[in-house]
Amino acid sequence: MILNSFKLKEFSMKEKILLKVGIAGAGYFGRFHALKAAASLREELIGIYDPVIENAERVGKEAGKVPYMPLDQLLDQCDALIIAAPAEEHYKLAVQAIQAGKHVLIEKPIASTLEQADHLIELSKEKNVVLQVGHLLRYSAEQKAISERIQRPLYIETTRIAPFKPRGVDVSVVLDLMIHDLDLVMTIVNSPIDKVDALGAAVTSEFEDIANARVTFQNGCVATIAASRISLKTERKMRIFSEEGYLSADFMEKQLVMIGREKGLPLPGTNGFRREAVKWKDHDNLEQEHAAFAASCLDGAPVIVDAVAGRNALEAALAVINSVKESRERMQASGLLSPKRMSF
Repeated sequence: MILNSFKLKEFSMKEKILLKVGIAGAGYFGRFHALKAAASLREELIGIYDPVIENAERVGKEAGKVPYMPLDQLLDQCDALIIAAPAEEHYKLAVQAIQAGKHVLIEKPIASTLEQADHLIELSKEKNVVLQVGHLLRYSAEQKAISERIQRPLYIETTRIAPFKPRGVDVSVVLDLMIHDLDLVMTIVNSPIDKVDALGAAVTSEFEDIANARVTFQNGCVATIAASRISLKTERKMRIFSEEGYLSADFMEKQLVMIGREKGLPLPGTNGFRREAVKWKDHDNLEQEHAAFAASCLDGAPVIVDAVAGRNALEAALAVINSVKESRERMQASGLLSPKRMSF
């Protein structure tokens, strides 16, 4: 089940029980998590950990004079840990928190390897704690608008491109940006992946900065997914062909057009097709994510993006990265790409 909208006022406040939250990582995302936790009606931000103490103190001051705490002290005092550290630290921090019996909200990707993800899944079950993964699009108005109209996609095309920013270059663009669309597409298709063919290039960083993947699902649906963090403009679009009709969504403009038979104005000469134009209003996806996390921890509500969903997204992303590597090796073997050259 996918839930796309939460209203904080719907949560029971009868006993005013607050989830005591700590944050590990005071960087770009850690700052946003700190501000949301500090403003939450159901969370109490009690401390922030970061290896660079000055970073934790700066974010803590902005979030309302929240103190820096060493990790052991933070885990001793909190009910839940939000992990917003660099990707390579996710697994280690999550293991420490879960072994301490703490609920965990972990930024994507859930871990660096599938073996690590599997261990986190089993460990969270053993300790009976919530393990939620930060795939924000699951809480978005755009996902709701699409999933209400498309249930049986045949072909999907997505584009997510943006100008270069130093943030996020510790991982491939596949794990930084494309994983969002991989997760969204897999949610819409609802079928296991059968095959992945991908190309990519490292341009300004050690890892791929641009990638294109063709993903074939076991039910026959095909998705082409493009991601870049070295483009001259920002663009996020999706096109879907299905039995229900054709859908084109522009996420920057917050609008979609659906050509189908159910809703909208009649299109003359098209044998019964209609054109529906829809605009949506943004809501705060991160606020919704925090609300969902608190509801799961405090009320036992279903985890919207659980560890299995996080593992599935990681598996798809790693398959893309693997395919990029294989494509590069074929190009080098054929002479199309110099063996000494690691990027295009």
